[in-house]
Amino acid sequence: MDHRPGAHARPRAPPVIAGAPPLRVLVAHNRYQVRGGEDAAVARDLAALERAGCAVEAVFLDNGAIDSGLARLRAAFAATHAPDGIARVMAAARRFGPDVVHVHNFFPLLSPGIHAAARAAGYATVQTLHNYRLICPGAFLMRDGAPCEACVTGSPYQAVRFACYRGSRIGSLAVARMVDRHRRAGTWRRDVDRFVALTPFARERFIAAGFPEGRIRIRPNGLPDPGPPSAGPRGGLLYVGRLSPEKGVLVLAEAASRAGTRVTVIGEGPLAGALAGHPSLDLRGACAPDAVQDAMARAAAVVVPSLWYEGLPMVVAEAYAAGTPVVASRIGALASLVADGETGFLAGPGDATDLGTALARIAGDPAASAAMGRGARAVYEREWREDVTTRALIEIYRDAVAARAAGPSLAPTGT
Repeated sequence: MDHRPGAHARPRAPPVIAGAPPLRVLVAHNRYQVRGGEDAAVARDLAALERAGCAVEAVFLDNGAIDSGLARLRAAFAATHAPDGIARVMAAARRFGPDVVHVHNFFPLLSPGIHAAARAAGYATVQTLHNYRLICPGAFLMRDGAPCEACVTGSPYQAVRFACYRGSRIGSLAVARMVDRHRRAGTWRRDVDRFVALTPFARERFIAAGFPEGRIRIRPNGLPDPGPPSAGPRGGLLYVGRLSPEKGVLVLAEAASRAGTRVTVIGEGPLAGALAGHPSLDLRGACAPDAVQDAMARAAAVVVPSLWYEGLPMVVAEAYAAGTPVVASRIGALASLVADGETGFLAGPGDATDLGTALARIAGDPAASAAMGRGARAVYEREWREDVTTRALIEIYRDAVAARAAGPSLAPTGT
């Protein structure tokens, strides 16, 4: 579900670097069966790059045909090297003549092998690290509802024992094989000019897994500006997201009860039935993006009580754009996305007492909450506004092109 705020507002386009020719960018992305945050981020980037003066073409592969358990297994085993998907992208590259090939999701119809093919043809390559699929067969560094980093430095075949990919040991074997093959082949050190990590936390995890430190740049997904936040009164707490265990919604329910407050909940998921009728929650189900934006603009704070390593939850960026502080778990990237006491509050993951205390502080001090909301808006304008992130992406492209032109021996790999 895409809760993108500000769809009606036209973001400012960053100027092309003076004296530099417009870049030609080929974007490759394997769409998900259910449209999600990655698909929305790719669409936003494409539009923003065109507004910035780049020549852009996209090749989309679609998982819609993977419609059975057998089809999923076949696709997973083919994901180590997917020749059909690679051929489609390279045919587009020969026709379009890009300066850089930017790969987003490659799983399972494209495979990491696209980078070797692009490199052999002389194109610079960029890979966005939307999730942890390259170092974790389950993609989320999570097992049994808690963070897990066993495969970061260890064998990815550990995932088979725990059926980390869709609860299937056979499927997990297929994905672990892909991770292991490309780790051993040196794909990430040899074939990719630049990586895009969404947060400093994610960058550190990939460095720990052996990715070349000198090639990983930090650039968050951009978000169009919904306009200045309303100066009107605010009230109430808001949760927006999937209703599932790893999102911490059960902890949120207990915390709200302890704080004696109510939380408006927007979203769907497997825990909807268990949460229905809870005295401290007001379940609204799925809502249109405009309704989500309006709810954020009126809320005293948005709550993100996750129990796992979120990638880059755009709900934080959306809240900041609306001038709304965030109460989040002190875990993974969230611990750095929220400045405690400046743009919101942090609480121990899974700690309903600590979270309840933070919720009570928000409800009990509207002036402090408003001040944190202003701080949140300042962070959005500095780091997440779409023109800012687009300019950063173009700089990464130019860096990748320069590295490719210099040759492998001069491309930084780090230690």
